[in-house]
Amino acid sequence: MERGGPVVVEGPVEVVLEDGTVARSDRFAVALCTCRRSRTYPWCDTSHRRREHRGPTEGDRP
Repeated sequence: MERGGPVVVEGPVEVVLEDGTVARSDRFAVALCTCRRSRTYPWCDTSHRRREHRGPTEGDRP
């Protein structure tokens, strides 16, 4: 599992969200978002890749 990345589970899947609604997928495998940046939450849309936080590097120091 990639840190901050999705959790891939075998489908079909039903996910109960915090507000009580149920998200369903009939796919044979689905990626669940763990970073909460996805516009298609609870499904991963790879938003975690676009906002990787990287610490300072040698070139960034004054």
